[in-house]
Amino acid sequence: VMENAEVLTGKLTTVFIPIIYIFVFIIGLPSNAMALWVFFFRTKKKHPAVIYMVNLALADLLFVVWFPLKISYHLNGNNWLFGEGLCKVFVGFFYGNMYCSILFMTCLSVQRYWVVVNPIVHSKKKSEIALGISIAIWILILLGTIPLYLVNQTAYVSNLNITTCHDVLPENVSAHDMFSYFLSLAIGLFLIPAIITAVAYILMIKTLSASIIDVSTGKKRKRAIKLIIVVLSLYLICFTPSNVLIVVHYSVLKAYSQSHLYVWYITALCLSALNSGIDPFIYYYISKDFRDNLKYALLCQSVRTTQRMQVSLSSSRHLKKTNSYSSSSSRTNKSTY
Repeated sequence: VMENAEVLTGKLTTVFIPIIYIFVFIIGLPSNAMALWVFFFRTKKKHPAVIYMVNLALADLLFVVWFPLKISYHLNGNNWLFGEGLCKVFVGFFYGNMYCSILFMTCLSVQRYWVVVNPIVHSKKKSEIALGISIAIWILILLGTIPLYLVNQTAYVSNLNITTCHDVLPENVSAHDMFSYFLSLAIGLFLIPAIITAVAYILMIKTLSASIIDVSTGKKRKRAIKLIIVVLSLYLICFTPSNVLIVVHYSVLKAYSQSHLYVWYITALCLSALNSGIDPFIYYYISKDFRDNLKYALLCQSVRTTQRMQVSLSSSRHLKKTNSYSSSSSRTNKSTY
């Protein structure tokens, strides 16, 4: 318990973790909002990939908007001031976002493989199927996170005089129940999708390697490899450590009523939030519309900045001229008197 108290008052949870959340908030909010804007208003054809990316960006945005509460919680010495209800909402959205990201990424991976194998014309039926799958995923996530709303998530730590949100297991919540719940989530919504994603990428690399190299295949292969690297890094940084450590943490709690993996558990949960800042790279490598609009937006911004600089430069030159004119005119005025 002393060790856990040190974690709750230490630099890791009051400095390092809020810095990560601030960083993800600064990147995740504008990039996912921009992605949604591009997919809704700038993308003509709603391919299955676009439908999955819209849902991925929406899941990230719904999660990132709650970050200010989490940031202030950690900066306030891990003291939750917003009540039990908002804590439950944050925890529900936290896990909902993680498993939504995993499932939509699995759909994208399978869809990418399908496009590589059958590069036939986009059909309306495929988009309808993608829409159906997306709705099913949201319903599954909604049902899957219900247990998180049914148990207390805040716990008062009397010796530190703080109220934690999801960081300390409340006394009336069973570690055994939490272990069973998170184990089923880790198997059903993490392990199985991870295997499907891995198989899809292995088959995709095989297909791309076997095909004759021309310019378009070379570009496809490069982009596929970049996409695989992004998804792999998401699994290594965000999803695998958190899913493994949640299960191990609760199994230790169940057996010994206190966990020595507390530091690792809290760090892994924090790192899993990074996916909201990494996902926009996926849109970049899959969607040409997203790439083009991002370049266009940045180009417009740089053109605007250049124009502003030119305007301010010409106005400052004009100002210098008028100044020198007024000073010379004042001199001539003086000499006439």
